[in-house]
Amino acid sequence: MPDFSLTQAGAGERALPGFDRATLPEVTPVGAEVIESLAAELARQLGPDAILVDDATRLSASTDWAHMSPVLQPLLPGGVADVVARPRDADGIARAVGAAHRHRVPVTVRGQGTGNYGQGIPLHGGLVIDTSRARRVISVEDGQITAEAGTSFVMLEKAARAAGQEVAILPSTVGSTIGGFIAGGSGGTGSIANGAIWDGYLRSLLVVPCTDDAIPVAVPYPDTTAMAHAFGVSGVIAQATVELRPAREWTGLFASFPDLASAVAAGEQLFGLAPTPRLLSLDEAGIVATYRPADAAMPADRVSMRAIVTPGSVPEATAVVDGSGGRVDAVRPKGPALIASMSYNHTTYRVRKQRPELTHLQCGGPGLTRRRDEVAAVVPESLIHLEGFRMAHGHDWASMLFLRYDGADVLYEQMARLAGVEVYVDDPHTWELHHTRLALVRQAAARFDPDGLLNPGKLPALAE
Repeated sequence: MPDFSLTQAGAGERALPGFDRATLPEVTPVGAEVIESLAAELARQLGPDAILVDDATRLSASTDWAHMSPVLQPLLPGGVADVVARPRDADGIARAVGAAHRHRVPVTVRGQGTGNYGQGIPLHGGLVIDTSRARRVISVEDGQITAEAGTSFVMLEKAARAAGQEVAILPSTVGSTIGGFIAGGSGGTGSIANGAIWDGYLRSLLVVPCTDDAIPVAVPYPDTTAMAHAFGVSGVIAQATVELRPAREWTGLFASFPDLASAVAAGEQLFGLAPTPRLLSLDEAGIVATYRPADAAMPADRVSMRAIVTPGSVPEATAVVDGSGGRVDAVRPKGPALIASMSYNHTTYRVRKQRPELTHLQCGGPGLTRRRDEVAAVVPESLIHLEGFRMAHGHDWASMLFLRYDGADVLYEQMARLAGVEVYVDDPHTWELHHTRLALVRQAAARFDPDGLLNPGKLPALAE
């Protein structure tokens, strides 16, 4: 999802737009003898079954969903791990980081590899630490849950529900790990009420420094902001404590409208629904037409609105839909899972599966909903997907803008021109970090990665 801090450059950061395309770095391969020595030490530390060097595993551990970008796809695989470690717990993660530092080998950490920008691709090779076996839920307390980095959101939500609570923000891919989501994501289901992951969601983190001793450090909020959407360059997340909310019963409401303006008007009224919806998504008809299988609750010739609301909110939501010229096509108690699977970058996956000639831009700004005709003049044949999101200035829309891909030169020209109609692009076609919290990320990287071994190639150098 978009990072709306991008519309205002922070001190010492590059103003946007001004997009830097992803490029492959020049890499000096790690020597075979160094890798052999590292693998031997890791085997002693973690057990021989936790260390893999076969070609298939190394390649698999070096990929994510960056292939969804036609800009990045020709550059892939980009880099391949020399060795893969699969520690079984947070202590094992720390041991692996320490061993890599002693051998001066680059380290890239991954969860389930569900990122979309190449965040988890080891551009410089070296060690990939797969955290997916470190998946212990440590504690569930009032308002927060603590778990190891490889714990999936399926497990987190199950544990929270058993205690009468629910996870405040979940990614659209609920099989993702908590560590991977913190390092590579930013928002999702629950963000319409709770904002982005750096807005108080990260209560505390156990962060491993890339040093010889690699002793984990407890990092409290708000210092955790430096690890949010930082691709692991500012320290290795071994354990996380994130925000819970009291559990609610949710249902899925499916509505449709004759045009985008009426759907947006209804959606903006539903921002104020009490309780706040857990998710609220809008799609123009061309996007709906790509969804498989076809569903009567989402007519392919109308704008679709899908909301996860409480059963008690359905009458009020229905009145809002009717009053805006729409209609409620279905209310499904088991609908929230389907609705979540058509949100954020899951929409990108669904659209491109049926229409591979299209690509996507992550966007924000009033032009998306207030200057639609002008947006169409900049990007003909475009389609808009909207997500309700709580931002610093209040509720607003995050967007995926789909458009025909006519090459990187045309795409980047369109990205720059969109600012002229108040649409601000968060470039999803680069693995370089580009947000206004980079000063915090750099400060944390200096502390937790003094030798620059953590996921090199992802944190851009400061402009001269």
